[in-house]
Amino acid sequence: MKSMNSKTFAAPLDRFRNQPSKSRQATQIVAAIVLFLLTLIVGQARSVNAQGSPTPTPGVLGTLGPQGQPELQSLVYKGTLDDLHWPNFSDYHAQAATFYAASGYALAWTDAGHPTPQALAMIQVFKNANLKGLTPEDYDASRWDPRVAKLAPGTPTPAASDLVHFDLALTVCSMRYLSDLSIGRVNPNHAKFGPEISGKKYDIADFLRSQILPASDVNAVIALVEPHYAGYQRAEVALAAYEKLATQGDGAPVPAVQKGIRPGGDYPGMQQLVARLHLLGDLPATTIIPADQTAYNGDVVAAVKQFQRRHGLESDGVLGKGTIVDLNIPLGQRVEELQFALERYRWIPPAFSQPPIVVNLPQFILRTMRRSGAPFLTMPVVVGKAYRKQTPVFTGNMQYVIFRPYWNVPPSIQQAELVPKLRADRGYLASHGFEVVDGDEVVTDGTVSDEVFDELREGRLSIRQKPGPKNSLGLVKFIFPNSYNVYLHSTPAPELFARARRDFSHGCIRVQNPLALAVWVLRDDPNWNEEKIAAAMNGDQTIQVNLSKPIPVLIIYTTAVVEPDGEVRFFDDIYHYDTTLQKQLAGGYPYVQSSVAAAGNGNTAENPY
Repeated sequence: MKSMNSKTFAAPLDRFRNQPSKSRQATQIVAAIVLFLLTLIVGQARSVNAQGSPTPTPGVLGTLGPQGQPELQSLVYKGTLDDLHWPNFSDYHAQAATFYAASGYALAWTDAGHPTPQALAMIQVFKNANLKGLTPEDYDASRWDPRVAKLAPGTPTPAASDLVHFDLALTVCSMRYLSDLSIGRVNPNHAKFGPEISGKKYDIADFLRSQILPASDVNAVIALVEPHYAGYQRAEVALAAYEKLATQGDGAPVPAVQKGIRPGGDYPGMQQLVARLHLLGDLPATTIIPADQTAYNGDVVAAVKQFQRRHGLESDGVLGKGTIVDLNIPLGQRVEELQFALERYRWIPPAFSQPPIVVNLPQFILRTMRRSGAPFLTMPVVVGKAYRKQTPVFTGNMQYVIFRPYWNVPPSIQQAELVPKLRADRGYLASHGFEVVDGDEVVTDGTVSDEVFDELREGRLSIRQKPGPKNSLGLVKFIFPNSYNVYLHSTPAPELFARARRDFSHGCIRVQNPLALAVWVLRDDPNWNEEKIAAAMNGDQTIQVNLSKPIPVLIIYTTAVVEPDGEVRFFDDIYHYDTTLQKQLAGGYPYVQSSVAAAGNGNTAENPY
């Protein structure tokens, strides 16, 4: 499928729009005459039916009469159709113009005045858009039945204008749906996600005309444009399950507590707690708890621990304020979080040259993709603090590994943290393994003089930390060059990995098992086995190892994850990016897009995430 540039088709219309009004009026008159003549020549041979009334002969112009064709062209040119739930389709008008120009502005979705099978199939797809995490009304789901009824057999012959409006509405909704399903509704650059979507741009007009219009199985063709990640497919299944749960209602809220209820304690809200745990599946339906029980123990404690683990909480069984808040989150919100997860999957590049490393920030987990020849790896991570130190969301390519690295202290940290400590204790740097440098030249690794302090304060000198076990980067760092200066590294503070919530860093990502990650990254290099890697990490030299093939690194953000075993997990919106996305989606079309992209990524990679 060939790629397209939307500007190619926008330019002629833009030039027309910029003409002086009199010139534009003259151009419109000429265009109408030309279109009328074309209609006479190409598509208006008429036959007489049994009742003697004239019937348009289907052909390149379909059933569109001579007055209908200019109306269709005019509506496409305007980029607005009042019939639509979201009337403004200016972000798709170039694609719509291309689609119709290919057939001389013939109707595409009707035959002899009735909807084609493909049209009816697309309408059903729109009605089921919620199953894909999309909003059916974005594609006029509730408006199609009256439109179709107007064109049903046995009804009066539809007016040309009705056919035009039906056709254009279906074209615009189809383009919106295919693009939304393939690459998402909003540009990830505007939703706290770095990668551009340019790699997923396709000729949506050609796809509709060559793939959808002649399709014997529209659903099978549409399936080709969806992300083919296993995690995406699992999220679809979970979304359907949670939508069904949401229709049952949330039930009575679990009563709040002033002080956490520990296992063995007494909790008057046991009935509501048990009902909620049954509803969510953490307490099996076969486990019966007496209605009058107030003792918090046994199977209920085990179910609460299961719930806590699935929601990124401390899995201690204590029924505290945070656990009860999460228990009472409406199921509708969980549905929305799964919808956001599907949206973000559509932002991920469709294919990778190598199995990538994936870090999900709200989950505080690093994983690698499953693919034959590469073992599966997973481990906890520490990410940037929620307040002003957020780890950015982006993609990169790991290019090298450094054993026993120096830590070049960023100027912001130098001025905000180390200079004040030096002011109070001129020996602070020496006692913590730091040295003052001018470029690569060491100025001092001992007590800082007044002169050196002044230069540090004014930013003329820098600070770096010597390699070793106390180095803030630990014994190894993994570099994927990026404008954020973010990388993966080990840490001298392993105790942080025992926490459920792990946003403690200045933005870089600390990994729990750096040796295992280094072995995975260098698995194809015969010069670096686990023993040699361990020796390098604990040696006395700084060593850089360049990778023969860059490894993709994805730093992503999703608060809903469905594990390979089908378990659904939810996490706190630590950076409030769900809130941002929710506001953007609430605005409707045209969504925040830098350009319109379309269907057909054809990815087949397996993703455990």
